[in-house]
Amino acid sequence: MIAAVAAIIWANSPWKAFYSHLWNVPVGFKFASYVFERDLRFWINDGLMTVFFFVVGLEIRREIHSGELSGVRRALLPLAAALGGMLVPALIFLGLNAGRPSVVGWAIPMATDIAFAVGTLALLGKRVTPAIRILLLALAVIDDVGAIVVIALFYSTNFVAMGFAVLSLGILATITMQLFGIRSPLAYFVPGVIIWAGTYLSGIHPTLAGVIVGFMTPVRAWYGADEFLNQTEAGVRSIRTDGIQDDRTLLPHLDTLKIANREAVSPVERLQHSMHGWVAFGVMPLFALANAGVPLGQISLAGDAKWVFWGVAIGLTLGKPLGIVTVSWLTARCGLTSLPIGIRWSHITVVGMVGGIGFTMALFIAQLAFTPGAELETAKFAILCGSILAGIISFIAGHKVLKCQSDPNCAATDAEAEASTTR
Repeated sequence: MIAAVAAIIWANSPWKAFYSHLWNVPVGFKFASYVFERDLRFWINDGLMTVFFFVVGLEIRREIHSGELSGVRRALLPLAAALGGMLVPALIFLGLNAGRPSVVGWAIPMATDIAFAVGTLALLGKRVTPAIRILLLALAVIDDVGAIVVIALFYSTNFVAMGFAVLSLGILATITMQLFGIRSPLAYFVPGVIIWAGTYLSGIHPTLAGVIVGFMTPVRAWYGADEFLNQTEAGVRSIRTDGIQDDRTLLPHLDTLKIANREAVSPVERLQHSMHGWVAFGVMPLFALANAGVPLGQISLAGDAKWVFWGVAIGLTLGKPLGIVTVSWLTARCGLTSLPIGIRWSHITVVGMVGGIGFTMALFIAQLAFTPGAELETAKFAILCGSILAGIISFIAGHKVLKCQSDPNCAATDAEAEASTTR
């Protein structure tokens, strides 16, 4: 949030020329006669954001294996909510921009920003139960899957067969290394780069390479907690029995303990735990700094740009909650799903409002949909306005709706009213 505000101030300050020039600085490398050079914004949006998408892929992989998406029944409610939250905003944008060139931005208001949405819930403190937080996380994960599919199908063009060959080579190398039991994450850096190069050459957006690698990451630990304890205790006993003459005699024992430490949890959990901070406090703020700098003089509320603004802003603030609540209610009404224990329809409404915060992924899709100009800058401005408004509304609504959590009498009365309404 600080990075986004700083970008807006910088882009409209006396140093705005430097802001524009900085992200267009050419950066690349040369190997013999081969030269690969792109501007700095490319390396952030298509390079570092691959790491962001990798962590998203890890989250999706974990949720499918053992989380809220591991069973059909458990996944139906967040799936229905996510589908509604994607379709209604897209339809609102399409309705306002139909017949105009700006219609290409229809996917911008579809995505929920996990970090900002969870952050908004965190501001509500103990009013938010674990069930509400889990529902939002599952919804946001499915939302990300939808955004990834949309990017792959509608914002990737000029497919090249050679690129798919390179992509297949990277995937094959990764699978082969996994079959040979290679577990060190650094060993997969080269296959990961090959997969990224394959997506770039093939016409698929290169950040999707992160999702591919994330999906291929193993979800099972070699040791687990019990074996970790056994190996650690055996290693400590061995050190005490053998004695330590010098550092050289200690190293083999430390190698054993290092392996036990690494294999106590699955690679998915370990990588997500180690990389989450780098993405949350490094990649995302840098992405915001490079892309949220909207020159206010380039914003237009005339012509097609006007409908871009309203399509994005209304899609996020109104379309998201309307789609999430309506489709969830319809699936429950049809008996396909039911509310989890401790979740009421008022809670679903708050989750829907929080879902209107679409910062990172929405900015990313806007960059793909529009070329630099008034429409892109207006879309960015609409994303900022819509996301901020959605955050404020959801925060106020959360205080009003979720305040009964700390009052047993109020909570009981509200639960009876909800039960009566549901019946």
